[in-house]
Amino acid sequence: MMPSTHVSETSFEEINRIFNLQKANKQAVKNSSDKDRCKKLQKLQRAIHSQREGIRNAVHADFLKPKEEVDLTEIYPLIVEIKSFCKDLSKWMEPEEIESPITMIGSMASIVREPKGNCLLISPWNYPFQLAISPIISAIAAGNVCMLKPSEMTPHTSKFIKEFIASVFNENEVAVIEGGMEVSTHLLSLPFDHIHFTGSPAVGKIVMKAASEHLCSVTLELGGKSPVIIDETADVTECAAKIGWGKFMNSGQTCIAPDYLFIHESKKQAFIDAMRLQLVKMYGQHPAQSQSIAHMVNAKHYTRVKTWLAEAIQNGASVDLGAETNDEQNFMAPTLLSNVTMDSKLLTEEIFGPILPIISFKNVDEALVHINKNQKPLALYIFSKKNKNIDYIMQNTSAGGTCINDTMIHQAHPNLPFGGVNNSGLGKSHGIWGFREFSNERAVVRQYLKKGLVGLMYPPYNNFVRRMINLTIQYF
Repeated sequence: MMPSTHVSETSFEEINRIFNLQKANKQAVKNSSDKDRCKKLQKLQRAIHSQREGIRNAVHADFLKPKEEVDLTEIYPLIVEIKSFCKDLSKWMEPEEIESPITMIGSMASIVREPKGNCLLISPWNYPFQLAISPIISAIAAGNVCMLKPSEMTPHTSKFIKEFIASVFNENEVAVIEGGMEVSTHLLSLPFDHIHFTGSPAVGKIVMKAASEHLCSVTLELGGKSPVIIDETADVTECAAKIGWGKFMNSGQTCIAPDYLFIHESKKQAFIDAMRLQLVKMYGQHPAQSQSIAHMVNAKHYTRVKTWLAEAIQNGASVDLGAETNDEQNFMAPTLLSNVTMDSKLLTEEIFGPILPIISFKNVDEALVHINKNQKPLALYIFSKKNKNIDYIMQNTSAGGTCINDTMIHQAHPNLPFGGVNNSGLGKSHGIWGFREFSNERAVVRQYLKKGLVGLMYPPYNNFVRRMINLTIQYF
């Protein structure tokens, strides 16, 4: 039986107390230097290193995630991000000088990036440590105070994060609030200056609606159905290795996991055969016994995906690989399906589980028509050896991010923005983009002349002023 526990609930009174405490402290934090902020981030980095085993144990306790996978996907990205911030933060904090037109003669213009202030961070369960700590890094680097509400679906990790953060930060700067939907609803009722939410598009809409009550800015890292396209030139062995890793890592519970696959009809059977060999290589003949594969997070999500699988098979889908399940362990083996009907839940809803539907095509436009009639995905993956084909797919699709001849790795690139577009998200994270997301870009013009060019056009609007206005419109 999967281990379980219940997350504690922070009282509304305690939430309000911490909110007001942070509000009173935000000006002092705003005035902190780049060195002050880096010291805090480096303290966080040391804590991650020193408590690495505790992180691994907490995440493993929630859904049996392999400890090596915790290292790779929960810990390593945070270390890289902190190092990147500390390397460049002083440069990012400097006012950015802006060239002024001649009509602004005598003045200097700049953009000053100032912290937004009180921030609310709501993190998901699928990467419960990394996606909780990552926005804290950006918020701290930008000079904000923040309250984090981790997911109640991973209670062991939630409890660990609360104790972990309390050991690194004072509660008037960073605090963890535990609880379920009622706690989230109360947090969303408070007048935060910025909200960073990672989760589903459906809940993202609720967050955005709540933020509108206070005209609060939002960063929404959502999801959706991220497609893969394999054309007739691709190497199916390479495709199987990279797609198998990207799809079945974390049991498919990844917002940028390949969600469904379009493949040229000439490559379909070879790909299935290659994937069969790849899965044995990664997880052995009996994946349920493997120590290298995560399970699904809880019975609710497991049952949802298992029900969708049964409905697809009942409606004519054929199982190419996998489909073994274990109700006691919330386990589903990596699964490939063909002949899935287009109105199936597996092709209309984000799967967030270890099932990969396969659709064959004769012409790539068949795939593009399907992709473009749906919401814009968080990620799109292209496997091809022909640049003309790659360029054609890129030009005729839109996505938050794209990997060509690989999966998932764009999210880990420290010098690229990460985020969605429309239904798959608003705003960007990582590096300078994360810093800017938690900053207000304040326009500043400093005038050095007693009377600049604009001053020559003050009322009264006599003939001289009219001539000056006409000259400005015509030549400047």
